[in-house]
Amino acid sequence: MKSFIAYLKNLWIPISGPSQERPLKRLEEVDDLLNALITEKRVPGLAITVRKNGGIWYQKGYGYADLEAGIKVDPRHTVFRIASISKNIAATALVHMVKEGTIDLDASLYDYVPYFPKKEHDFTIRQLAGHTAGIRGYKGREYGLDEPYTIKDGLRIFKDDDLLFKPGTGYQYNSYDWVLISLAMQEASGVPFEDYVKEKVLVPLGLSNTFGENGISRDRVEMGKGDRHLVEFYSRRKSGFYKAIPVNNRYKIAGGGYLSTADDIAKFGQAYLKEGVLGDALVSEFLTAQKINGASTYYGLGWQVSQDAEGRSYFGHIGNGVGGYSNLFIYPNEGMVFSILTNCTNPRIQDVLDKSVAIMLSDCQ
Repeated sequence: MKSFIAYLKNLWIPISGPSQERPLKRLEEVDDLLNALITEKRVPGLAITVRKNGGIWYQKGYGYADLEAGIKVDPRHTVFRIASISKNIAATALVHMVKEGTIDLDASLYDYVPYFPKKEHDFTIRQLAGHTAGIRGYKGREYGLDEPYTIKDGLRIFKDDDLLFKPGTGYQYNSYDWVLISLAMQEASGVPFEDYVKEKVLVPLGLSNTFGENGISRDRVEMGKGDRHLVEFYSRRKSGFYKAIPVNNRYKIAGGGYLSTADDIAKFGQAYLKEGVLGDALVSEFLTAQKINGASTYYGLGWQVSQDAEGRSYFGHIGNGVGGYSNLFIYPNEGMVFSILTNCTNPRIQDVLDKSVAIMLSDCQ
């Protein structure tokens, strides 16, 4: 069997021809649900791309990328913050580095980052990737920092804090785990994390509208390929939408600092449904939920791994960041990928998104 790396060299094959036949009545129901999010002013804009058996099955933009300028959302070209879906991209790069023998999942973080302050207990790269290392989450305003920190600079935020628990005995979801992993990857390879991800993941998969928010300017996005444009980032209060606070996600690029389109994220998800990829032993490790005291954490290594209300297995991620909320769900048994991006902080619409996904899945049975 070819390795995962070999597959990644040929994963993206352009799809031509019309989208696959779709049951229009149920999709009209989905369309109504998503349109209501705009008309009820729950989100400014939303992009969705759904793939089935390799082809684009449903794709549409709703609302506005920029309310003031009247720029509508285009699922192929509108660039959003993808928040924690960034962890899926980082995890894919980590698979490459483990395959190359550059980094060991079961090695101590200190093998690669010896200058991180010593804690009461040692912890591994695997434990960081599965959020069982005991590193804390955000405190206070850390969620919305606007500091030009590099990945290494970002350590100052949490490096002096004690572990929350002995590694391997608890679960604490956070983005600082992936700050540490990305730094370990840089130190082990001698290549800047963002450059490594671009070379090993973004370019091979044809993700031309996906990049780190690493000091990126709006002009750079808008002057890029084709009609690509960056959304305006919003938050919401009872009186309506307002521009989100400025943030700089450079230091936590691996955990929540990437930008992309719904089209690119669906394409990325489709890569995991290519023949042989899910059969790769290392990929399977990443997509297997960890257990603590016999109970599932519903999280693998950089991936949420679970079942929906109907018992259908999926993996992917929900992301919530300043000015962005995102979903990536990959259903291997159904051969479907769902990519949904919005330009609003924590809009509390997951129930509507879940219902929309469930309707589309029901049409495939």
